[in-house]
Amino acid sequence: MKTVRMPDGEDVPALGLGTWMMGEDPRRRAQEIAALRRGLDLGMTLIDTAEMYGEGASERLVGEAIAGRRDEVFLVSKVYPHNASRKGAVAACERSLTRLDTDRLDLYLLHWRGQHPLSETVEAFEALKADGKIRHWGVSNLDADEMRELVGLPDGDKVATNQVLYNLTRRGIEWDLLPWMQGRGLPLMAYSPVEQSRLLADRRLAGLAADHGVSVAQLALAFLLDREGVIAIPKSGHAGHVEENAGALGVVMTGELRAALDALFPPPRRGGRLEMI
Repeated sequence: MKTVRMPDGEDVPALGLGTWMMGEDPRRRAQEIAALRRGLDLGMTLIDTAEMYGEGASERLVGEAIAGRRDEVFLVSKVYPHNASRKGAVAACERSLTRLDTDRLDLYLLHWRGQHPLSETVEAFEALKADGKIRHWGVSNLDADEMRELVGLPDGDKVATNQVLYNLTRRGIEWDLLPWMQGRGLPLMAYSPVEQSRLLADRRLAGLAADHGVSVAQLALAFLLDREGVIAIPKSGHAGHVEENAGALGVVMTGELRAALDALFPPPRRGGRLEMI
């Protein structure tokens, strides 16, 4: 397993498991739990969830999936912006811990910026760290200017990561945000790394993947895994798809292949607004 180093020196898997829209259909529950557990078996031990996902349903699913294996997992969850006040974030974290059936989160993120000042959220996160409820904290969906603002706040420089939309069709962050984070040694988490499966239908990408003997998903993930400090968190509710995703770690990214991907999906030529889903 390729790893990415956190600011405190801890290494975490560069390929993890997303859970958006998982845990919402009881008919798929056993299958989704099996998929998460298969991911753990394959070394994809970073699991990302959020209180927003199914209004806690995803967290409950993850809690069941990691039962008896908690110490193997780098567990990530997120707080709603409207809960991210000084007191609200602490209470929200407690609820997440209950649903996940654990005493701690390895990483707790602000899901996106909302009405509460970032300074309040940072205070809450630091209090949770002091109490041992979380080990690291970070943010999600903040652009480069907002990240600069954040690190200028008291304790804001303790941010551990930023989770944003990033894939072959959403490369805007390569203009400013990604280089800024790489320059500070901050990992970036890429959500929707196959564009909610839409990349799987791209015929050009399919042709390139076939030429290299890999699947479209594997090539799309390999593009991200090739980036310094990037963690990809694809979601899959099928063990077979999880196994396929893990195969991305074996894709050899040559200069020729990088150039071919750039030709199909050009990098940005100017800055722009941060994209979100």
